[in-house]
Amino acid sequence: MSGPKILLRMSNISKRFPGTLALDRVGLEVREGEVLVLLGENGAGKSTLVKIIAGVYARDGGEMVFDGKPVNFEGVQQAREAGIGIIHQELNLLPERTIAQNIYVGREPTLSWLPGVVDLKKMVADSRKLLGNLGVDLDPNTPVKNLSIAQQQMVEVVKALSNRTKLLIMDEPTSSLTKREIDKLFEIIGRLKKANTSIIYISHRMDEIKIVGDRAVIMRDGEYIDAMDVKTMSMDEAVAKMVGRKITHLYQRRYNDPGEEVFSSRDLAGLRFRGVNINVRAGEIVSLAGLVGAGRTELAKAVFGYDPILRGSFKLFGRTVKAPTPKKCVRLGMAFLPEDRKGEGVILKMPIKENLVAACLGKIFPGGIINRAAEAGLAEEYRRELKIATPDVDKTVGELSGGNQQKVVVGKWLATDGKFFIFDEPTRGIDVGAKAEIYQLLDNLASRGAAILMISSEMNEVVGLSDRVYVMREGEVVKEFQRHELSQEAIISHAIAGGEAQDA
Repeated sequence: MSGPKILLRMSNISKRFPGTLALDRVGLEVREGEVLVLLGENGAGKSTLVKIIAGVYARDGGEMVFDGKPVNFEGVQQAREAGIGIIHQELNLLPERTIAQNIYVGREPTLSWLPGVVDLKKMVADSRKLLGNLGVDLDPNTPVKNLSIAQQQMVEVVKALSNRTKLLIMDEPTSSLTKREIDKLFEIIGRLKKANTSIIYISHRMDEIKIVGDRAVIMRDGEYIDAMDVKTMSMDEAVAKMVGRKITHLYQRRYNDPGEEVFSSRDLAGLRFRGVNINVRAGEIVSLAGLVGAGRTELAKAVFGYDPILRGSFKLFGRTVKAPTPKKCVRLGMAFLPEDRKGEGVILKMPIKENLVAACLGKIFPGGIINRAAEAGLAEEYRRELKIATPDVDKTVGELSGGNQQKVVVGKWLATDGKFFIFDEPTRGIDVGAKAEIYQLLDNLASRGAAILMISSEMNEVVGLSDRVYVMREGEVVKEFQRHELSQEAIISHAIAGGEAQDA
């Protein structure tokens, strides 16, 4: 009995960019109705490979056969017409237009009796049917700007499938979703599989892979390394193949008795949080856990002076901070590493060295005159200490992988000599090798006596790294866990049920 049909076969695929061999004779097969997970560190070639499949890039060598026919797509439109859809990590929707208008953008149905005029009634009816087929309960007349990130993600899926898609590529689809929203997405993926739609799924979240995947293809340094059955593979073995070395004890913590209280808040309230009473001591990693929208990031931004504090107060190193501003907070020893690394953490078009000194110019150049040799020397020091993968600190940050960009953000704040660090989603969008290095860095900071407040949506790192955890729900702290009480199930139950679940 023959196995499932091979929908896509790629052989000896190569792709060069100036100075870089991005893909080196890569082979890949995707079967009909399966979820194929692409695993690899940032820079492994995953995105380049799927962009070749989707017609974004032209290959430099090799062969590709799709649905039984040799193909050489000369653009995204050709790939789309052949039945290939791609959902990028950065959503590509028009916020001012409705769901229906986004689903059919560029190919709107027209009135048969009046060519060139859009048939709005048919477009809305067809969109409603497509949404219903996937169990997505949304009104197609709703403007996209009124949707949550998760709902926009669902619209992207429907949009991609509205063109009789046979192969759907999903790049980090859960990076901004809550657990409930992820469960909904996985339910949709299950429906697609039953309809014989094939999926290529890229994710750095290793705990998702066992749930959603059938097979995994591992890539490293632009090369195919291995293919593994997701249900039976060892995650440690997969990670070792991804990074080229064995990573043991991913979450390393040297737990010590905490020191003096560094940060404390009293009845703190802001735009999307209220009544927050938390504290962090020297040498601790304290996490804020909760669903997306629980108010964690808003709390962090208010403490750092980005957003207003409406009521209450907080102390930093024993001093009450009134009307905080970023400048004042940095001067007092606070550092804030934001969730939006590219938009708020670094300036992508500036060199690494200028990013690394951006937050401490007044400290290292008190006279206001920048010494370029000193700037380069300091940047080189942090490049070595943080193992930023670049031979040259004159390179722009935008040329680095996500993990190395995050290291630049960390280096920028280390240069300020801060002692209280707020890390908002410190490992979002970075690969497992870079995650291990960030975890080691967090432990090093805590071991040196720094106080760390960490916001993370990855429960495994919250449990693996934290001394204590505050769970937030709908803007309020509903539970505090000590280290010996921590489990993913306990945290999630309080994040969803809030105060109702406390000590029930």
